[in-house]
Amino acid sequence: MYGMLFSIRSFVSKMSPLDMKDGFLAFQTSRYKLHYYETPTGIKVVMNTDLGVGPIRDVLHHIYSALYVELVVKNPLCPLGQTVQSELFRSRLDSYIRSLPFFSARAG
Repeated sequence: MYGMLFSIRSFVSKMSPLDMKDGFLAFQTSRYKLHYYETPTGIKVVMNTDLGVGPIRDVLHHIYSALYVELVVKNPLCPLGQTVQSELFRSRLDSYIRSLPFFSARAG
């Protein structure tokens, strides 16, 4: 996933005639839409959605600022730079995503 995101970001920044201050925001295939948010510190937040979902930059920013920063970065028991092991973060993230208007649980 990281390699694909790195390649897409690089390609978009080279090909875009516009100032890329916001960078690469989304990538769409025939089956899903990948939304991308990168913080100034390099943390990347990625979410796949259905094709009909519009821009969700505010959702990804909320995940970073209200959930990740508050429950992981500020938690001395969560070592940074490793996989997030916080059950509180995972449960709050799950609750937040399930509350989004475009979330729909599908029987699988």
